[in-house]
Amino acid sequence: MPLHRTDEIMVPTEAGDLPGFLDLPDAASGLVLFAHGSGSSRFSRRNRAVAQALSRGGIGTLLLDLLTPDEHARDQRTAEHRFDIPLLTRRLVHAVDWAAADSRTEHLAIGAFGASTGSAAALGAAALRPQQVRAVVSRGGRPDLAVDILDDVRQPTLLIVGGLDETVLELNREAAARMPSPAQIEVIPGASHLFEEPGKLEAVSALARDFFRAHLGSAA
Repeated sequence: MPLHRTDEIMVPTEAGDLPGFLDLPDAASGLVLFAHGSGSSRFSRRNRAVAQALSRGGIGTLLLDLLTPDEHARDQRTAEHRFDIPLLTRRLVHAVDWAAADSRTEHLAIGAFGASTGSAAALGAAALRPQQVRAVVSRGGRPDLAVDILDDVRQPTLLIVGGLDETVLELNREAAARMPSPAQIEVIPGASHLFEEPGKLEAVSALARDFFRAHLGSAA
């Protein structure tokens, strides 16, 4: 297992700082930024499991909140921000810009991993930062929520969907058909939307690790 360090960081935005966990294995081959699903945070159990698998594979990770603490507290009461894809996309773009400028990560190529509604933010950030974001992976994602920018996503993209999640699978197929660079769809048999069944999240983690390994190298 690669040696690594974990730092608590803050990403500045127009509304306040976003807290996050930066994990950098020794000689990391890239950096993956996580966009969580609706109502979730950097403490997401599922995304932390995926991040740990990436770290074991030598890939750096940044788990961060896309809402400020005040916004998150308000969203827990009102759900007013969790489907605000333009807002979540802007926040992830702030994180991309932060990673591209920070001395710990400026040399690393960046990937984006999105879960559920966070997948739309990951695709949005890829469209807005095509030089920095090299690859995108979606887990049980809602790329249909980013329909207005799918034409601008040209990075390698992997859409992972549970075989039992039929509605979301169809939405992913429709979104992939709109993207100028063919998106790869991987269906995990027997998995539901949250991949809670035994071994299913591990399958997601392995697919994401191998995809990012293939598409993230040293930054130009």
